[in-house]
This record gives sequence, C-alpha cells and structure tokens, in this order.
Amino acid sequence: MPDMIRTQRLGAYAVVIVDDRILLTRISPAGYPAGTWTLPGGGVDHGESPHDAVVRELHEETGLRALSSRLVDVHDVHVVAPGRGDRFEDYHGVHLLYAVEVDPAVTPHVVELDGTTDVACWVAIADVGTQVGPVLPMVEHALAHADHFSAGV
Repeated sequence: MPDMIRTQRLGAYAVVIVDDRILLTRISPAGYPAGTWTLPGGGVDHGESPHDAVVRELHEETGLRALSSRLVDVHDVHVVAPGRGDRFEDYHGVHLLYAVEVDPAVTPHVVELDGTTDVACWVAIADVGTQVGPVLPMVEHALAHADHFSAGV
C-alpha cells in the first residue's frame, strides 16, 4: 500500500430538524469531499469546548444562532481510502451530534465565504439522498435517529 496518512478528527455538528425539514450544508471545492451534503458543524479547535464549537460552526456555516443545544449522540466513521491529494488516508472521524434549536424564520446563509461550506439551506427530509445528495453517513445516522433530536427528549 502506498504511503498512508493517519488522521483522527473530532467534530461537533448541529442536527436541526423543524417539522419535515433538516438544515444541511454543502461542502465547497475547498473541502473534501466537495459537493457532498452534511450537517452544519466541523472541527473542534484545540482547547475549544465542543459545546462552543457547535455554536460557532453553526453560525459560520449558516448565519443562524443556536437558541439551545444539547449533546445527543456520537457517530464515527473509519475509512481507509484515497483521500485529499489522492494519497491513501486512514481517517477516523468522531462526530458529536447536538440537537440544536434555531429560529426557523431566519434564512440560512453562509457567513464564512472562503471556508469549506458553499451552501446552507433547509431540505425536506424526503428529499435527502434523492433530490439532495450525496450525503455523508452522519446525515443518514441523524435521520435514522431523528426522534432523539426532537425538543424535550
């Protein structure tokens, strides 16, 4: 096997579900894998609280402010495959999934314009993976456990 990079990344992600819609973001050409849809969120900076990270990332990627957030689940993915720059990567992503409430009347928009997100929008849950896709496995996981992300659970 060619020279391989080992990467482990901790991320905090917002699962925002209102009625029959979920808030999703699309990975820009600056990110990987470009064009894929995911949850708003991203890497927890060194020394940063994951709770602060999910609020910060939500705002950077969607312009929305978290009215409340609570840690609900942990998802992970382990992949050994060609990664960035076509080098093999042994990648382990650990995703902290937060149930987040926002004001649904506010239209999402990307604030950090040269980051790894180029679109933020509400998507009908029925369209995820069909009309809107491809999606990262953490989106599929969140939707499979959508009842856990409801307010008050």
